[in-house]
Amino acid sequence: MKTSIGLAQAHDLLQTRADLLSSGRTDREIRELVRTGLVLRVRRDRYIDAVGYDGLWDEGKHLVAVIAAHLNADPPGPVFWGPSAAVVHGLPVYRLAPKNVHTVILGNRHGRTRSGIAQHYVAIDDSDIVEIGGIRCTSVERTVLALACTATADASLSAADAALRRVAVEGHRYDAARAVAWHERMSHRAAAVHARGVRQARRILDFADGRAQLPGESVSRLQLHRIGFSGLDLQVHVTGAEGDDYWLDFGFPRNRVFGEFDGQGKYMDPEVRGARTAEDAVIAEKRREDDVRGVTGWRFARWEDRHIRTPDTLSARLNAFGVRPPA
Repeated sequence: MKTSIGLAQAHDLLQTRADLLSSGRTDREIRELVRTGLVLRVRRDRYIDAVGYDGLWDEGKHLVAVIAAHLNADPPGPVFWGPSAAVVHGLPVYRLAPKNVHTVILGNRHGRTRSGIAQHYVAIDDSDIVEIGGIRCTSVERTVLALACTATADASLSAADAALRRVAVEGHRYDAARAVAWHERMSHRAAAVHARGVRQARRILDFADGRAQLPGESVSRLQLHRIGFSGLDLQVHVTGAEGDDYWLDFGFPRNRVFGEFDGQGKYMDPEVRGARTAEDAVIAEKRREDDVRGVTGWRFARWEDRHIRTPDTLSARLNAFGVRPPA
């Protein structure tokens, strides 16, 4: 199971040559570790254990690269932009694995890419430059707008949904007024942009919904829309036989089916399942499904990450459960 990390963890994973030497390695051993791929050189004098690196999600791998670039820069450091700012903010960028670290050029100069750092000349207001853990980056809203213009729809929607969720959702309570205000702000931002990708950005921002709890739910909703489903019920509330509250990812009323994105993290990731074992998580999910079936009479259709790679793969999965879009 892949691991999610934050700024502090990414920082701790990085080692300098001096760190490796102090652990008892020699220069010759360090060169051999790098040559054989057991230790990876992220940037100049920034290394990471290959096993730890391979165990990270793409967001974590890119965050490590961002931290390394920040540590190697002269103070106050660059302003990170787009996907690089997104990982600093802890936003998901579904299946996006940037080859370069992305920064903003402050001043009237041409953009360029050098030594794995892409420098973008884009207009950024001072109010949209923030500092997180000593690292400068664009604000959440400016970052979401940049992604919506430049990244894949899957990646940009997952980030937009997560950003809106922070604003409009507390627990399971969805504040529609806050969501509307966020959409209005993002619409104004998009209207002020005259760059390639802004039409896609407007579509993504309009489609964003903070009720998505996971990137897989965001992409599922996007694929469902592409298949032909519209006006889906999201995070459907059901009260169990003994008063337990449940929320189901999607509702298909015409078919009397609840749709659930079954990410592995629900059962395998300690951060998601809490103190429960994987076995306990599976049993709890079965009891939840049985309770919901009992009080509603509805069936369940479940799908995994592999089913949402394309609209066709999700459509085939739903067809197996007799769930089809309205004619």
